Amino acid sequence: MAKLVSKTYGDALFEVAAEENRMDALLDEADGILTVLRENAGLSKVMTHPKIVKEEKLDLIDHIFKGRVSDEMVGLMRMIVEKGHFGELESVLEYFIAQVKEYKNIGIAYVTTAMELSDAQKEQITEKLIQTTKYVTFEMHYEVDTALIGGMVIRIKDRVVDSSIKTKLYDLSRELSKIQLKVGECAP
Repeated sequence: MAKLVSKTYGDALFEVAAEENRMDALLDEADGILTVLRENAGLSKVMTHPKIVKEEKLDLIDHIFKGRVSDEMVGLMRMIVEKGHFGELESVLEYFIAQVKEYKNIGIAYVTTAMELSDAQKEQITEKLIQTTKYVTFEMHYEVDTALIGGMVIRIKDRVVDSSIKTKLYDLSRELSKIQLKVGECAP
């Protein structure tokens, strides 16, 4: 259900952004609202509390956001509150942001390595990704995980390229266990 809610409202916001040629402005607003939501956990608690009536929640949305973000964004948030889906607002905005980035051919890559990369190495990875994908630029997210031993794991959307030594060792041990089973099966 949550995925349906985020897709429905996210697609509607994307259509408005495209029709009114306001993609960048609404993208910035969505980023800003996400920041507010993430930095103010109390706001989400109030907005999803069952004993606080919708009218008070709508007044709170107006008080916090009206005049600071566009009427379209305030209207979207009010609609989400009226339908009782405020708990899904973050996923709606994340979905919208992903749609805009896809539309603008901005890839989002998550790179995990065994050790910290230099700026030159990061630049090489970005250039290689631009050459081998449809994206014209990338938003890169780097993480260090020493358990990888060496190599790296790159995730773009639902696609994963895993060249880590940890995975290679795991695959090798699986292959060896299959061989041992076959040898054991042949014994008299």
